Amino acid sequence: MAVNFSRNPFTDDISVVKNEGAIKQAIKNLILTTPGERPFEPNFGSKVNSLLFEPLDPFTADALTEEIINTIKQYEPRVQLENVLVTPVYEGNKINITIEYKVVGLPIVETINFVLQRPE
Repeated sequence: MAVNFSRNPFTDDISVVKNEGAIKQAIKNLILTTPGERPFEPNFGSKVNSLLFEPLDPFTADALTEEIINTIKQYEPRVQLENVLVTPVYEGNKINITIEYKVVGLPIVETINFVLQRPE
Protein backbone atom coordinates (compact mmCIF):
# COMPACT_ATOMS: atom_id res chain seq x y z
CA MET A 1 0.00 0.00 0.00
CA ALA A 2 2.86 2.38 -0.68
CA VAL A 3 2.24 5.71 -2.33
CA ASN A 4 2.36 4.90 -6.01
CA PHE A 5 3.33 7.34 -8.71
CA SER A 6 2.41 5.12 -11.63
CA ARG A 7 1.27 6.77 -14.83
CA ASN A 8 -2.14 6.49 -16.37
CA PRO A 9 -1.59 4.78 -19.75
CA PHE A 10 -4.20 6.96 -21.49
CA THR A 11 -3.42 10.45 -20.19
CA ASP A 12 0.23 9.94 -19.15
CA ASP A 13 -0.73 11.67 -15.90
CA ILE A 14 -0.16 10.33 -12.38
CA SER A 15 -2.81 7.74 -11.45
CA VAL A 16 -5.43 8.72 -8.88
CA VAL A 17 -6.33 6.50 -5.93
CA LYS A 18 -10.09 6.37 -5.38
CA ASN A 19 -12.66 4.98 -2.95
CA GLU A 20 -11.47 2.39 -0.42
CA GLY A 21 -7.87 2.64 -1.61
CA ALA A 22 -7.86 6.38 -0.94
CA ILE A 23 -9.19 5.84 2.58
CA LYS A 24 -6.57 3.16 3.32
CA GLN A 25 -3.84 5.45 2.10
CA ALA A 26 -5.24 8.39 4.10
CA ILE A 27 -5.35 6.36 7.33
CA LYS A 28 -1.80 5.11 6.93
CA ASN A 29 -0.56 8.63 6.10
CA LEU A 30 -2.44 9.98 9.12
CA ILE A 31 -0.83 7.45 11.47
CA LEU A 32 2.67 8.05 10.06
CA THR A 33 2.43 11.87 10.09
CA THR A 34 4.03 13.53 13.11
CA PRO A 35 2.18 16.52 14.65
CA GLY A 36 3.76 19.69 13.30
CA GLU A 37 4.86 18.02 10.06
CA ARG A 38 1.92 19.33 8.02
CA PRO A 39 2.05 23.08 7.33
CA PHE A 40 -0.73 25.16 8.95
CA GLU A 41 -2.09 22.09 10.82
CA PRO A 42 0.21 21.72 13.84
CA ASN A 43 -1.95 19.12 15.63
CA PHE A 44 -2.64 16.86 12.63
CA GLY A 45 -1.09 13.40 12.85
CA SER A 46 -0.15 10.96 15.60
CA LYS A 47 2.64 10.48 18.13
CA VAL A 48 3.29 6.93 16.88
CA ASN A 49 6.80 7.75 15.63
CA SER A 50 7.88 9.06 19.05
CA LEU A 51 6.52 5.91 20.73
CA LEU A 52 8.83 3.78 18.57
CA PHE A 53 11.74 4.92 20.74
CA GLU A 54 10.14 3.61 23.93
CA PRO A 55 10.99 0.12 25.25
CA LEU A 56 9.27 -2.59 23.20
CA ASP A 57 6.90 -3.96 25.84
CA PRO A 58 3.14 -4.42 26.44
CA PHE A 59 2.84 -0.88 27.84
CA THR A 60 4.20 0.64 24.64
CA ALA A 61 1.89 -1.62 22.58
CA ASP A 62 -1.09 -0.34 24.61
CA ALA A 63 0.04 3.27 24.17
CA LEU A 64 0.38 2.75 20.41
CA THR A 65 -3.08 1.17 20.24
CA GLU A 66 -4.66 4.11 22.10
CA GLU A 67 -2.79 6.66 19.98
CA ILE A 68 -3.94 5.02 16.74
CA ILE A 69 -7.56 4.76 17.92
CA ASN A 70 -7.68 8.38 19.13
CA THR A 71 -6.01 9.73 15.99
CA ILE A 72 -8.33 7.91 13.59
CA LYS A 73 -11.44 8.88 15.58
CA GLN A 74 -10.35 12.52 15.61
CA TYR A 75 -9.19 12.97 12.01
CA GLU A 76 -10.91 10.33 9.84
CA PRO A 77 -14.72 10.70 9.95
CA ARG A 78 -15.20 8.46 6.88
CA VAL A 79 -14.54 5.29 8.90
CA GLN A 80 -15.88 3.43 11.91
CA LEU A 81 -13.13 1.53 13.71
CA GLU A 82 -13.73 -2.16 14.36
CA ASN A 83 -10.37 -3.25 15.80
CA VAL A 84 -6.77 -2.09 16.21
CA LEU A 85 -4.20 -4.80 16.87
CA VAL A 86 -0.62 -3.88 17.81
CA THR A 87 1.76 -6.85 17.97
CA PRO A 88 5.40 -6.42 19.03
CA VAL A 89 7.95 -8.53 17.12
CA TYR A 90 10.80 -8.73 19.61
CA GLU A 91 13.31 -10.50 17.32
CA GLY A 92 13.36 -7.71 14.73
CA ASN A 93 12.45 -4.84 17.08
CA LYS A 94 9.37 -4.16 14.93
CA ILE A 95 5.68 -3.65 15.56
CA ASN A 96 2.96 -5.14 13.36
CA ILE A 97 -0.13 -2.94 13.08
CA THR A 98 -3.51 -4.21 11.90
CA ILE A 99 -6.42 -1.78 11.63
CA GLU A 100 -9.91 -3.04 10.82
CA TYR A 101 -12.63 -0.54 9.96
CA LYS A 102 -15.85 -0.04 8.06
CA VAL A 103 -16.31 2.80 5.61
CA VAL A 104 -19.31 4.78 6.86
CA GLY A 105 -22.36 3.62 4.92
CA LEU A 106 -20.82 0.35 3.72
CA PRO A 107 -21.13 -3.01 5.50
CA ILE A 108 -17.72 -4.36 4.44
CA VAL A 109 -14.82 -4.52 6.93
CA GLU A 110 -11.56 -3.28 5.41
CA THR A 111 -8.12 -4.11 6.82
CA ILE A 112 -4.79 -2.26 6.77
CA ASN A 113 -1.60 -4.10 7.74
CA PHE A 114 1.80 -2.47 8.07
CA VAL A 115 5.00 -2.71 10.10
CA LEU A 116 6.52 0.04 12.19
CA GLN A 117 10.23 0.10 12.85
CA ARG A 118 12.65 2.65 14.26
CA PRO A 119 14.50 4.54 11.56
CA GLU A 120 18.17 3.63 11.44
